[in-house]
Amino acid sequence: MISREPTLERLTIAQNLLLTPYGLDESHLTQALSAIRAHKVDDADLYFQYTRSEGWSLEEGIVKTGSFSIDQGVGVRAVSGEKTAFAYSDDISMASLMDAAHTVRSIATAGLSASTKVPARVIAPSRSLYMGVDPIGSLDSTAKVKLLERLEQQARAKDPRVVQVMAGLASEYDVVMVARADGTLAADVRPLVRLSLSVIVEQNGRRESGSAGGGGRFGLAHFDAECLTGYVEEAVGSALTNLEARPAPAGEMTVVLGSGWPGILLHEAIGHGLEGDFNRKGSSAFSGKMGKRVAAKGVTVLDDGTIADRRGSLNVDDEGHASQKNMLIEDGILVGYIQDSMNARLMGVAPTGNGRRESYAHVPMPRMTNTYMLGGDKHPEEIVASIKKGLYATNFGGGQVDITSGKFVFSASQAFWVENGKIQYPVKGATLVGNGPDALTRVSMIGNDMALDPGVGTCGKEGQSVPVGVGQPTLRIDGLTVGGTA
Repeated sequence: MISREPTLERLTIAQNLLLTPYGLDESHLTQALSAIRAHKVDDADLYFQYTRSEGWSLEEGIVKTGSFSIDQGVGVRAVSGEKTAFAYSDDISMASLMDAAHTVRSIATAGLSASTKVPARVIAPSRSLYMGVDPIGSLDSTAKVKLLERLEQQARAKDPRVVQVMAGLASEYDVVMVARADGTLAADVRPLVRLSLSVIVEQNGRRESGSAGGGGRFGLAHFDAECLTGYVEEAVGSALTNLEARPAPAGEMTVVLGSGWPGILLHEAIGHGLEGDFNRKGSSAFSGKMGKRVAAKGVTVLDDGTIADRRGSLNVDDEGHASQKNMLIEDGILVGYIQDSMNARLMGVAPTGNGRRESYAHVPMPRMTNTYMLGGDKHPEEIVASIKKGLYATNFGGGQVDITSGKFVFSASQAFWVENGKIQYPVKGATLVGNGPDALTRVSMIGNDMALDPGVGTCGKEGQSVPVGVGQPTLRIDGLTVGGTA
């Protein structure tokens, strides 16, 4: 058996799904792009997408909802200077392509460009970070329901105080193809799965909750017995811990953030401020600080779309560029921004493989993939032991960030009060209030336990949601404001 090179294999899959059934081939794409280039535009692309999604949810021991959907279409974009014209359609046809092409080219002044001819085809370089499997077909419906039932049964058997269990399973098979005015042709086949578990426990009339879950770009076989046991232990353990939680103290204090998912604070309070569009417009707290110290020594932050099987990873971004491992902050010095094509061109730098969009019906913009801080040399136990009086936050819920000022507010879903280096008791109602750039300068200890989240993150920006990953080691931050309930 002769295997095809992965990049070409993905392109063939995309063409068979998105072009051939509608009587289209590459010559039709070239014709549409040439029509756009009849006006003086800086960039143009066609983005085809086919998405098949399925979801199951179980509550009170029965399947409450099941859903299945197929969506497909094409987005057509032209860029002139800072202006973008965009049209999309769920009708994939030559007529729709040409209608959209003539519409978006109106963004530029009429008149022939230097050349209306699209350069010869160039297959974009790409990664091979995950298998192009269809996760929806990796288990039949009966097996999927049994998976959720097994998760629910294990959670109830874990502790008699568990009174309610909710579980959900989501699968997606996403195929995209990008044709650019410079002749670039790229495609990706993106599986995505997520399993979630939430439990409610009750004791002496008090109810508390806990949750767990994970996922990534692979098939449903990932969720084996060991994986399910881990989710149950985490969710039930968290809920039982919260039963003992006391009101959180308030004030300015030392805060230690746990490893892994607490990196969501890094993503929101710092990561968004490093996206190219905000910095080009001067609206980020990091604008104009390239090459300057923006964090304590030892703080190194990356955005890396090249980690195998991760939720935030991409073989190519939604503009046809190969994903990259981008250094953003190195030993406290700002060294890079996250870029899509348009903002990179306007800032005179190269794209970084971060042009992302929610679907064919959305324009791309600079977005994070997997954003994390590298580990240091301290043991986590040593960091917690260094707290005289303060908070140890191991899990987070929601939060809000102002990109321009860098100010953030985050709620801790699990945290502990620490005195004289000893964990005293769990607390609830703790919120962290601060300024992202300022918080970076207050990092005083960095753990050697860098971990990525389990694969559950979704990032929102300007109404668009995309899957992402976060991560960090255990961190000590001095003088952070905690809003509590005590």
